[in-house]
Amino acid sequence: MPNVPRFRPKLIEILSQYTPARLRNDILAGITVGILALPLAIAFAIASGMTPESGIYTAIIAGFIISTLGGSRVQIGGPTGAFIVIVYGIVINYGVPNLIICTMMAGLMLLAMGLLGLGSWIRFIPVSVVSGFTKGIALLILLSQVRDFLGLKIERLPAEFFSQITTLWAGLPSANTPTIILGLACICTLLAWPQRWRSLPSPIAVLILATAGVALLNIPVETIGSRYGGIPQSLPSFSSPLITIETLRHLISPAIAIALLGAIESLLSATVADHQIDDRHDPNQELMAQGIANIVAPLFGGFCATGAIARTNTNVRMGAFGPISGIVHALTLLLIILVAAPLAKFIPLVALSAILIMVAWHMGEWRQLKEMKRYSLNYRAILMASFLLTVIFDLTVAVEIGMVMAAIFFITRITSLTTIQDCTTDEADSAHIKHYQFYGSLFFGSAQKLEPLLDHGEPIDTTKIIILDLEHTLNIDTTGLDLLEAIQRKLLKHNKTLILCNANTQALSLIQRSGFANALGANLYTTTQSAMDAALIINQKKPRVTV
Repeated sequence: MPNVPRFRPKLIEILSQYTPARLRNDILAGITVGILALPLAIAFAIASGMTPESGIYTAIIAGFIISTLGGSRVQIGGPTGAFIVIVYGIVINYGVPNLIICTMMAGLMLLAMGLLGLGSWIRFIPVSVVSGFTKGIALLILLSQVRDFLGLKIERLPAEFFSQITTLWAGLPSANTPTIILGLACICTLLAWPQRWRSLPSPIAVLILATAGVALLNIPVETIGSRYGGIPQSLPSFSSPLITIETLRHLISPAIAIALLGAIESLLSATVADHQIDDRHDPNQELMAQGIANIVAPLFGGFCATGAIARTNTNVRMGAFGPISGIVHALTLLLIILVAAPLAKFIPLVALSAILIMVAWHMGEWRQLKEMKRYSLNYRAILMASFLLTVIFDLTVAVEIGMVMAAIFFITRITSLTTIQDCTTDEADSAHIKHYQFYGSLFFGSAQKLEPLLDHGEPIDTTKIIILDLEHTLNIDTTGLDLLEAIQRKLLKHNKTLILCNANTQALSLIQRSGFANALGANLYTTTQSAMDAALIINQKKPRVTV
């Protein structure tokens, strides 16, 4: 079966291309990205309602698998901000054990998508839908960080949008001034960090400075130690969840949401990286790797992972050549947790919150809203619908309705561009022979454009022969074919003739497979001239009817 995707990781393809210089670059890039991934992994885990170590375990295990088995040269995998809203909702509504099952189900879906060669299908999702739900997720991340950024005394935020706003509003009187001051200082540092110091990423600088300030000055803010007791200085242990058919039935919808977002995010990240390194990733291999990572990581204390755009971009900027940099990134995180885990208890939650606020700000690309007036009304409607549905309901609903809206607008647009023109010339006996040219797509949305031809089948109409030229017809579906057959039957009923010409390969194949070619008989021609010649001959053989 030549169309079945091969399981061939990018690492195997380019391993022979490594040189000492490229290996050195990969090691240095991997160490840098590994250090950068530490605060992000912890922050994403906490914001998702998980423990800090679960984020690190996810980055280590999933990051290692994605780099080893993936279809992109420089992809860095791990927990991402895009998953925060979905994961938090699952944790609140179903619990952590069911999140593990949900993630593994999503992993199986991703693996199946890769094995079935559906990687390129993800590209069918319109940019307006992706941009809309991305902005919705970014807004929800910003909202979820208000509690830790202001130091509010709220035990747990609800998952639903309006309930979150109500809970946060009620908790505002408990805001902690030292927490707010430290949070603002962290935001200012992230914004003002000089580009010439990019060898030390700004999130790492904020993490070091804020942690040192809390530990040395004893600033009264909540830390990882005060809320979670710290991070274990050990390797993750294997744990198998209890799975039942009833559980699987309830978790299908959230699992689809994880799989869908994971596929979109990972392939989008890989595509961005392709443009930077002038390469081309294998989308099916990438989905297979993402699937395996999401099956394995939850068994060792992790949760869902995908390709991380920011870390992948950092990997490229640091000069990475291939997947070894991603492997080194995972090993760097493993070394950090084995050596420096006790220090994590001093990390202030507000510093992680500040980092996530900046991640959400960049994720939302809010500057695009100023340019919305340049886009069509359809684009704006789809984007805003996807945005609002993500915020108010969830990602799955947003993508479903966004895709339906995009399909309806597309059908409407294609239908408006589809026309039929009367091209009858003096060469033909215009009273008895009509020549029509069909432009566009003859499908269920535009088939009604042919209905005026049915009028020629009336006994009072003097037209005896209709030539329908399909030279500019892009395609025909079964609805269009059904109308052609109806026209042919009505004409034939009154001793009139339908002639088709210039059908392309797709249209001709459908006409022949359906048996319509047999009904037309010889009245199916490859050129306009041969069709016209045949019409003139047929017209001479038929008596003219005067009404």
